[in-house]
Amino acid sequence: MSLPDSPGVYQYYDSEGEILYIGKAKSLKKRVSSYFTGIERHPGKTAILVRKIRSIKFIIVDTELDALLLENNLIKKYQPQYNIRLKDDKTFPWICITNERFPRLFPTRKVIKDGSQYFGPFANVKVMYAMLDMAKKMFPLRNCNLKLSKENIEAGKFKVCLEYHIGNCKGPCENLQTEEDYNEGISKIRDLIKGNVSAVIKELKQEIAHLAQTMQYELAQEVKERLDALESYQARSTVVSASITKVDVFAFRSDEKAAYVSFFRVVDGAIIQGHTIELRKKIEESNEDLLEMAIVELRERFQSNSTEIILPFAINITIPDVEITVPQRGDKRKLVELCEKNVEYYLKEKQKQEALTDPERHTKRIMATMMKDLRLTEEPRLIECFDNSNFQGDFAVSAMTVFRDGRPSKKDYRHFNVKTVEGPDDFATMREVIHRRYSRVLEEQLELPQLLVVDGGKGQLSAAMESIDALGLRGKLAVIGIAKRLEEIYYPEDPVPLYLDKKSETLRIIQHIRDEAHRFGITHHRKKRSKGTIKTELTEIPGISDATAKKLLSKFKSVKQIKEKSEAELSEVIGAAKAKSVADHFKKSL
Repeated sequence: MSLPDSPGVYQYYDSEGEILYIGKAKSLKKRVSSYFTGIERHPGKTAILVRKIRSIKFIIVDTELDALLLENNLIKKYQPQYNIRLKDDKTFPWICITNERFPRLFPTRKVIKDGSQYFGPFANVKVMYAMLDMAKKMFPLRNCNLKLSKENIEAGKFKVCLEYHIGNCKGPCENLQTEEDYNEGISKIRDLIKGNVSAVIKELKQEIAHLAQTMQYELAQEVKERLDALESYQARSTVVSASITKVDVFAFRSDEKAAYVSFFRVVDGAIIQGHTIELRKKIEESNEDLLEMAIVELRERFQSNSTEIILPFAINITIPDVEITVPQRGDKRKLVELCEKNVEYYLKEKQKQEALTDPERHTKRIMATMMKDLRLTEEPRLIECFDNSNFQGDFAVSAMTVFRDGRPSKKDYRHFNVKTVEGPDDFATMREVIHRRYSRVLEEQLELPQLLVVDGGKGQLSAAMESIDALGLRGKLAVIGIAKRLEEIYYPEDPVPLYLDKKSETLRIIQHIRDEAHRFGITHHRKKRSKGTIKTELTEIPGISDATAKKLLSKFKSVKQIKEKSEAELSEVIGAAKAKSVADHFKKSL
């Protein structure tokens, strides 16, 4: 098939004529051909998709933006198996201004194409009702369903109701309010709902000035009360910067299975709408592709006509008459950071809900992420980590900590007193401990970990691998080293380290198990060193055995207390001869 070098949308079909995938391209020729060249280098899901393709159709459009819009609409219509899924099953409410004489204002979740105007959707229902209350207080409107035609009103078919008497309506049904005055209120409400609060405030101030000049002071006071209410409402809005007007802001986060995009709509320096969507990944879509799709979806859904879009990173499309900005500092950068806080909050809440409804689902997600980040062939359900400690070459110990399903399993922690190494030889210590641990695992047919973590860089990792090779375990478990200086990850026989994102869950878990090994090892090391030092000082005294030293420590608690006791006090515990030896020893050391 000959494909044009033009923007467009392509559709892949299987042998049964079902749509597998819909994509957009700046150049159909280059994009489609990329799927069929170097197939062996494609990630798993993409490779499976390519093997299923039996026919291709395409639609040429004028611009890449047109292609993106068409792709979005076609995906919604056909929902192909390998396309991103928009996870958003909520029906959000709208504010409706009806298409009739003396229009009504009310919330609805159903959009009907009858010429009425719909504003929204509103992700936050409280914000929508606050907006409606403000609009109705400032500009009283009818809420009845009467057909207020000119003929019906002139015929006197209607009478004012309680709403008129309590001030919620000005009585257009009895011609007590003109259509012109009513529609002026509707016009201001439109501005208010659109977020153009400043324009409404300006008009109200002009109206107050005119009423004051014509000495209509009571009416001026009524309008002044509306103005005060509106200014108070504006003060409660999330004000960003008065210099930022008509801007859309997006924040982005992604994990193994989905992308999450938060959206702010900013008008006159205040955030008037905000929403977060989740895009379920199907094949290995790039972050840029995912963000582009979210931009189109959210701007279309919220009917945004903002002239500027603020993003966390650059994308590959241009939108006519819209400036795309990736700020590095200033108020716009703060807006992106605020939007990022929202997407992070959404993720935390989602994870909490997953943990409550299905604890294993959260674990599976973490395991899948670690497997991908660390380039493993299986999920690291069992991880063991080793850390060595010594004091000037003496009292060498090693600690092993264990994580199961990404969490500490303290009952499986182990200490190792080093037996064959003399002096401060960290590499030899690592060789001994790894050999002892895994020879026992093999002898007792215990479970092998999917991941072994060595605290240290290339040297410690190489020492560990010598023991792994000696036991014939190479390839049966993954082994990595983590160096403290830059938290780089080393692999056997790979001189180039891996640097994980400092905020990644994978790195946090690896750091946690490493820090646990260090803490656990240091605690044991201090106990051993303390016992060794005390034992040496007392047993250096001629005639004082381990048992005698233990009696003295049991009675007097410390070597310092023993030094301060008289010979008579010591003899009560260990006899006169030994007490004399101890007393004479400490007198000489003074």
